Formats: sequence, structure tokens, C-alpha cells
Amino acid sequence: MNINLDEIRAREQQYVLQTYRRQPVAFVKGQGARLFDAAGRSYLDLVSGIGVASLGHAHPGLTACITDQASQLLHTSNLYFHPFQAEAAARLSALSGLERTFFCNSGTEANEACLKFARRYWHTLGAHDRVGYVALVNGFAGRTMGALSVTWDEHYRGPFQPLIGPVTFVDPEKPEALAAAVSDKTAAIIAEPIRGEGGILPLPDAFVRAVKDVCARTGTLLIADEVQSGLGRTGHPFYFQALQWTPDLVSVGKALGSGVPVAAALVSERVAKAISAGDHGSTYGGNLLACRAAAFFLEQLMDKGLLEHVREVGGHFERRLRTLALRHPVIVEARGAGLMRGLELRVDAAAVVDQAREHGLLVNRTAERVVRLLPPLVIEAAEIDDAVDILDGVLAGIPAEVGA
Repeated sequence: MNINLDEIRAREQQYVLQTYRRQPVAFVKGQGARLFDAAGRSYLDLVSGIGVASLGHAHPGLTACITDQASQLLHTSNLYFHPFQAEAAARLSALSGLERTFFCNSGTEANEACLKFARRYWHTLGAHDRVGYVALVNGFAGRTMGALSVTWDEHYRGPFQPLIGPVTFVDPEKPEALAAAVSDKTAAIIAEPIRGEGGILPLPDAFVRAVKDVCARTGTLLIADEVQSGLGRTGHPFYFQALQWTPDLVSVGKALGSGVPVAAALVSERVAKAISAGDHGSTYGGNLLACRAAAFFLEQLMDKGLLEHVREVGGHFERRLRTLALRHPVIVEARGAGLMRGLELRVDAAAVVDQAREHGLLVNRTAERVVRLLPPLVIEAAEIDDAVDILDGVLAGIPAEVGA
């Protein structure tokens, strides 16, 4: 394939809205946990499309599945039935314990749906003024107007005010603030069990308990945003299960289609009973191709040993990263779960991202000083070793202090 990166960049600058800061590489194919650029160079991929390529690249089973479906029928709309929504929804229900599924196209859309369904629940019960949300400091839910309203970072929010409200942000390091933030006007608390964009930040145990207590005491709905942490990424089907939460709504996306755009809002039966026909919808949501891909991924996760694989290699990943942190003073902390990991540095992580790429390793920077690691769920222990060895070499050249 004849691809000229400079030509692509020039055409994009002319025609594509400049909302992304792209890295200077164009990929043309992939295989498992590796990507290949136009020059044929191989890269070990610990980004996986920001947690999307859950089955790796060019997975033969998924390729056969979507090729077969594309040769038959892609889309008919939600005016009609097809078999794959029910198949994928049944698996999601078995995995999560929530009885109902609404299909959409992205994690942001899943969060939008959850926010709407929470308000609809209270409206149906006659509590028409119970419309507020409580969200978390360092939380990220997406960039459409509703999801952006419960996203904490002012960098994202500021240019688009006024947003949907009222929203109160609570610092998980101050669990006592949660009870004060929730009132009889609060529709729902929305929380990532591990805050991904915020820096791979697990929730403190005291805050986890505070969420359970306040929801039980006030009846406030709980939305678990599992777009990044869910569907096996942490070694648990969903990380809310590790926290012993019982959410009323769960948003999922990213890994669900392993590259085919599909997401879902999972809904408890008590909330589902408050939803009526026409309350929400999506033209593309739940189409045949997307749902067949989702059903295939869920089969791999639940029946073909993928979840057990994540637990095994996730433990190996943790051990290697903790050892790495002991070797390099520039690392403040290695944290996360399963194959959702972060290295917090004492300096900006941008140089690590660039130098790792030059050495054939793709990693991601988030929250400025965190190296985020979201490999495909199919990655092998030997590939993890290769990746950590590259990081070891890169970090050896990074000064441990700003300006050093």
C-alpha cells in the first residue's frame, strides 16, 4: 500500500476539522497485539485504540463473523426485529446482573442514555424536581453536552457552558462530602469504578462504601460508567462487582465490538419499568453488524477463556510494572487492575510516549503525568515482557524531576 504520511497530513489539515493532535505515524494493518505502519515497521500496541481492540487486530474469528454479516445484511433500523440484539443483550445481562439493554454507538452515547433514563425514572415516579447529578473529581463521561456536563475537567467543559445541570462534583478523597452533595433533588450519582481519563485512579475504599450507603439511604440511582473498565478489562466482568456495588444503570462501550462501533446502557428492571416507547432511540444503535460483533466478543469473553486469560496475564503485568516502579525514581506509582494500568510519573509523560513509539511500543498519556496502558485483552505474557523491557529502557533516560 502506497501511503505518504506528509500527503495525508496535508490533506487532513485542509479538509478535516482540527480537533485531534495526531502522532506522526499512519497504520495500515494489524495482527494480534501488533500494528504495522506504511513502511512495514512493527509496533507493540498497548493502546488498542484506547481500549477498543479487545480481541487485538485482525482477529480471524471476528473477521469471519463481520465478513459473513456484511455479505448478508448490515442494517434495517429499530423498526424491525433481528436476532442479534437479543443474543448480545442476554449475554450482557448474564455478565452484569442488570436485566435490560439499550444499544447505541459509543460510550458517550451510553452515558447520555443513562443520564436520561435516571431522570425518566424519577419523572415516572412523580418526583419531577429530582433532576440533579453528582459526579466525581477527575471523572470523564464523554464530550456530548449531557456527558460533558458530568465530566470534571474544566478544559473540556469551559468553552461550552452553560451545560446541563445541576451537577455537583465530589472528590473521592473526601467521602464525607458525598452525603452533603446528595439531596432529594438528586437523580443519580455517576461514577467510574476506576477513573480512566483521570489517570487510572481507583476509588478509595471509604468512598466506595459511602456510595453504597448514600444510595441505600436516599434511593438515589447509581450509574456505573464502565466504558473503559468494563467487559473484562480489569479481570472482572465489570469492576463495580469488585466494589460490591449494585448499580441501577451501567454504561459500556469500547471493548464491546472490538473495533466495530457499538455500546450499550444496561438498565435494572426497576428503572426499565419507568421507560416508555419513544423515550430514547438511535438510528444506527443495535444494527445487525454491530450486535453480531458484540455477541462474538461476549462469547469469547464468557465461554472461550478470555476472562481467565486477562486475570492471568493481568497479574503478570502488575508484577512487572511494580518491579519497574522500584527501578525508576521517576515513577510515583504503578496502579490499576487487570489490563487497565497506569504509571504516574513525576514529570510530563509526553516524552515517554514519543520515545516508546520510536522504539516500537505504543502507549498513551493521560492526566499529563500518567502513562496509560490498555493492551488488547488477548495480549500474551511474553508480549507484556517485551513492552515492559522497552519502557524500562525509555524510563532510564527520563529525569526524575522537572527541569532536571
